[in-house]
Amino acid sequence: MAVSQTIDDQCISTIRTVCPEMVQAAKSGHPGAPMGMAAMAHVLWSRVLRFSPSNPSWANRDRFVLSNGHACALHYMMLHLCGYDLTMDDLKNFRQIGSKTPGHPEAHETPGIEVTTGPLGQGIANAVGMAIASRHQAAVFNKPGLQLCDNKVYVFCGDGCLQEGVAAEAASLAGHLGLGNIIMLYDDNQISIDGSTDLSFTEDVAKRFESYGWHTQIVADGNSDLDGIEAAIRAAQSDARPSIISVKTAIGFGSEREGTAKAHGAPLGDDLIEKVKQKFGQDPAHKFYVSDAVRAKYQEVQTANKQQEETWNQLFAKYREQYPKEAAEFQRIYIDKQLPANWESVLPTFGDDAPTKATRATSGACLDKLTMALPELIGGSADLTPSNNTAGFQKQAGDFQAKSPEGRYLRFGVREHAMVAIGNGLASYGLIPFTATFLEFLTYCYPAVRLAALTQQQQVLVFTHDSIFLGEDGPTHQPVEVNAMIRATPNLGFFRPADGTEVAASWKLAIQNKTGPTLLALSRQGLPNISATSAAGVAQGGYVIRDVNDSKPTVVLVASGSEVSAALAAADKLEADNSAHKVRVVSMPSTVLFDQQSGEYRRSVLPLSTPIVSIEAAMKFGWERYSHHQIGLSSFGLSAPIKDIKKHFGFEPEQIASTVESMLSESQKQAAEFGVSPAAFVGVLAAQK
Repeated sequence: MAVSQTIDDQCISTIRTVCPEMVQAAKSGHPGAPMGMAAMAHVLWSRVLRFSPSNPSWANRDRFVLSNGHACALHYMMLHLCGYDLTMDDLKNFRQIGSKTPGHPEAHETPGIEVTTGPLGQGIANAVGMAIASRHQAAVFNKPGLQLCDNKVYVFCGDGCLQEGVAAEAASLAGHLGLGNIIMLYDDNQISIDGSTDLSFTEDVAKRFESYGWHTQIVADGNSDLDGIEAAIRAAQSDARPSIISVKTAIGFGSEREGTAKAHGAPLGDDLIEKVKQKFGQDPAHKFYVSDAVRAKYQEVQTANKQQEETWNQLFAKYREQYPKEAAEFQRIYIDKQLPANWESVLPTFGDDAPTKATRATSGACLDKLTMALPELIGGSADLTPSNNTAGFQKQAGDFQAKSPEGRYLRFGVREHAMVAIGNGLASYGLIPFTATFLEFLTYCYPAVRLAALTQQQQVLVFTHDSIFLGEDGPTHQPVEVNAMIRATPNLGFFRPADGTEVAASWKLAIQNKTGPTLLALSRQGLPNISATSAAGVAQGGYVIRDVNDSKPTVVLVASGSEVSAALAAADKLEADNSAHKVRVVSMPSTVLFDQQSGEYRRSVLPLSTPIVSIEAAMKFGWERYSHHQIGLSSFGLSAPIKDIKKHFGFEPEQIASTVESMLSESQKQAAEFGVSPAAFVGVLAAQK
């Protein structure tokens, strides 16, 4: 039996044995990819990557993204070897509750993980966002002789990542933008879960990426040609184009399952792991073993990287002396990650005498004012700049293009999914991204929105055309089901503002929200400004904007967005037609924030013993948590002018008033059947909720 002798081979063999032991201890996971990618990981981390284990957020570090996140045992192993806060016990605790080593990389759980990956292809798009951020950072802050920002973004990916549409969208944009600071190492092992990739994936990947405008290379022996891997990376570093390196590897290298789908997603078993260790000259009795020589090798890596960080710190000190204003701004955005003082003072105000405007238009007015007040604000639209009202930002901030990386407006093209995933990469870099499209197209990009929420990544989602009232485009573009999906997603902020005042308040809260994404659902049609709306009310999620005098309300109407003004008009009609009615109207721009208020406050707004009717031009689903009766949809929309749609679905104020009257009458009948007062009957319904 041949035993590896070089220290590089010892390091790689250690990676190839500890990773499957992690999976075996968990009785769950993916051992094959880490074993196959061990050589490229060792080369990248020991010879190329710049990082700081003691300061994982070092501003000029290279970024590493494991797009094929199922191979996370490899990532955790490299972080452990390189001195990050991951102990051997953490590796042994792989995939266990409360561990720092979850089943796929999670940025908010593990030091050294840049972005949360797992759903394939997302990491590639995140990395494109990082590369955009890095290029923009360098364009803004670098000075002659003081290259403050020169980091690169490295990505590991597999066949599955390259089959996902989000990766294709992002790679296409990266090629257009000439992002030469992104280098992707493709684990080309020709195996997927079903078996050989030739069952479903026979395209020439290199030619596809060449057509995108990428630099392409192939390393024929990715299992052992360390110098070949390094040479390919060095060549990629010197090319002005984004780069993909196809590294030919064997999944499960060194095991009896090498090169087969059986090595992908299940533990190898103790017997096979023992044989692997014997093959690599290791003692099978020593589990989770890292030799002193391997430790010493990676200590050298840590020492070299510490010196690189110290050299950069000296450079930054010199930079601060020569460019104090720019240094202070760099410090604020990328190191301290603090908002500038009084930034919110630029937001416009909207009196009730202001002209009727769509909330997409008032949102555009807010964004215009924020453009120069927040230089860290960066983003764009998925080919809907005029419709999303983001043109004002574009005119002030300028386009980000290959020849103008100092610009902050991103022309995402018709790539909604990649747009939001790229936004997550921008956010991980310290910028505040906004992304814009129609609300219905959340269904195109939801996986990236979900990951932003999961990983607590800030992003402002400016989603317009928020209801059936966009009209003639019809049900394919009318997001009747989307509000319920948003409200069901943990950690996803959601505002459906009723007028300009609520829009400005929503923007303020979205910029302040550093623990997750915020979605602004904005109207296409004009809406009047309402005198009683307020920023303080928006911050509470739901609040009273019309109340009765010196008595309790007999009914409460609660609405969001464009239906708030309709609810006010319906309340006036209800009281005019029947003096017994005392109607309260509640604006509910954010059920998410309303749910966070005290029970006392929530009951003061929506009293349990009073009939409550919700009004929203979307599916009724979810509103039963807040109301006894729901005015909404139970079907998709239709294609027609807005006035006809309102009438067809019963959202004219007169129709709302009539429907409320009918609901109250029906409640009285049901209360009589139960032999209780209407108020008591409402209380029974509330208790059931």
